[in-house]
Parts: sequence; C-alpha cells; structure tokens
Amino acid sequence: MLKNVAAVVLDGVNPFELGVVCEVFGTDRSDDGLPVYDFAVASAEGPRLTSRAGFALHVEHGLERLESADLIAVPAGACYETREFPPELLEALRRGVERGARVLSVCSGVFVLAAAGLLDGRRSAVHWRHVDELTRTYPRLTVEPDVLYVDEDPVITSAGTAAGIDACLHIVRKEQGTEVANKIARRMVVPPHRDGGQAQYIERPLPRSRCDTVGEVLVWMERHLDEDVTVEQLAERAHMSPRTFARRFQQETGTTPYRWILRQRVLLAQRLLEATDETVDTIAGRTGFGTAAALRHQFLRAVGTTPNAYRRTFQGPEAVA
Repeated sequence: MLKNVAAVVLDGVNPFELGVVCEVFGTDRSDDGLPVYDFAVASAEGPRLTSRAGFALHVEHGLERLESADLIAVPAGACYETREFPPELLEALRRGVERGARVLSVCSGVFVLAAAGLLDGRRSAVHWRHVDELTRTYPRLTVEPDVLYVDEDPVITSAGTAAGIDACLHIVRKEQGTEVANKIARRMVVPPHRDGGQAQYIERPLPRSRCDTVGEVLVWMERHLDEDVTVEQLAERAHMSPRTFARRFQQETGTTPYRWILRQRVLLAQRLLEATDETVDTIAGRTGFGTAAALRHQFLRAVGTTPNAYRRTFQGPEAVA
C-alpha cells in the first residue's frame, strides 16, 4: 500500500512539476475521507536550492529521506537533458527500486531515471520536445512519443507538465482504487483521466529545406487537400514518371505522397477544430476525408482522440461539435 512519498529535487527545479507531486501526495484531504500520505521533499544538492522561476527553496531533508519512501518522484528541472546528476542521487534511486519502491518522473525528470539506468530495456514517456534528445542519449530505452505517461512498474514516466497529474492520479488509482483517484481529481478540479495522448499537442511543421524538386508540388497539394489526387497526376505536374516522382518524394520528404497528404489533412482538421465552429461533416469535406466517419477514423489514428474531444480540449466544453 502506498503510504510514504518523497519528491527529490535539484537546483533549478521546475515549480509546477514539483507542485504537481506536492498537490497530489502532499495535501491533507482527510476531511474528505481520503488517505494522508507521509510526504516530504528531499534535496540532492544541499538544503538551499533555487527554483527555475528564481525563488529560493529551503529543503529540510537530504537523500536519506528516499530510503523509506514507497514512491520517489523526480520533477523536471532546468537543463536536465544535458546536465550531469549527482552519483549519490542515481545510486539512491537504484537502491529504491531494488528494495521495491516505485519511481516516477515528471517531464524532463525522466533524464534522471535514464541516467540511473532504470529505463534500460523499458518504455518511457517524455515531453515531445525532448524525444530526440532522450533517444539519442539513452538508446537502450524506447520512447513512446504520443502518450501522457508510461507505466513500466516500478518505473513510471510522464510527459510534459500537466501529464504529471495524469501519472500521479494513475498511481493513486492503481494503489487505492478509482474512487480515491476520482475524489482527489475532483478536489483538484481536473479530469481523473484524459482522453488521447500528447499527440494532440505536438506541432509537426512541414520540412521544406530538402524539397528541391517536389517543392512546387507540395505547395499545390497543400492548397488542394480537399481533392482526390493520384501519384500519376502529381508526377505529371512535376514532369516526372510516377516511379521517379515517388522515389524523389520519399527522398525529399521522408514519406510517401499518400502519408504526406494524409498528415496534412489531419493538421488542417486540427486547425479548423481549434479555430472554427464548422461541423465535423463540413471539416471532413474541406480536408478531403469526404465523410465524418472517415475523418474520425484517421484523426483517432493520428492524434489519439476524436475530433469532438479534440475540439473540447482546445475550445472548451461549450464548443460546437
């Protein structure tokens, strides 16, 4: 049973990510009949630290506090993707896992767990902006780039900022049940579980630098997403044979014409769902999917949520479906 929780911090800790852990596990909600955790913040770099926002923290506990924790949380901090971490912190995290504790990272705190070797051979979540850096630096782990969190018990990793709330509530749900997790979420005024993953927040701009021979065709394709086109038609526009065009397209964009146009249609649908009140049927027509059912199918595959759920996320619950 989860009773004892410690958040371990370094100089430059992010206040929000630390606050997420403190809010879920460090707030006394016994007046609502909810469990009270033995919670503490521990420092890996002395009693006085500076947060990334510039204010000072006085931390009572050192790394010895981790020895009794059932859950050790590592919030994000400044430059975690490039800095070196105290060896004694990494050893304390390894010891915690060896004796049966869970470890949780919030956003770039995952780099600490990776440096300790706790993610070798495991799947991991991280903020979408850090996916390439984490994969390059720690090739023995597998990054799941589109999810809010990954539970590879006893190691739980979460993506950026608010995804730490999702991961913390997941741990509560796992240990103390859905009712407890839902009550904590209600007190925090957050959803107990969010649909979809961080794919719906990722910006994927179109790479143009290498598109020397198909660049004009790409511009035309972007302006005619609502039309059905074939490789043969695109090749004719580029004054190439279909085989040559397909090969050049793959070389210069890293994908096929079909996948490229499908992704651009989804991106256009996202923009229309965010910025307009057009119906899903209308958006399906404007984006070349034809029907609302086809749009929902491809949108769910690419973004991890439905068009209506996506619109509620970015426009609010009163948004027109």
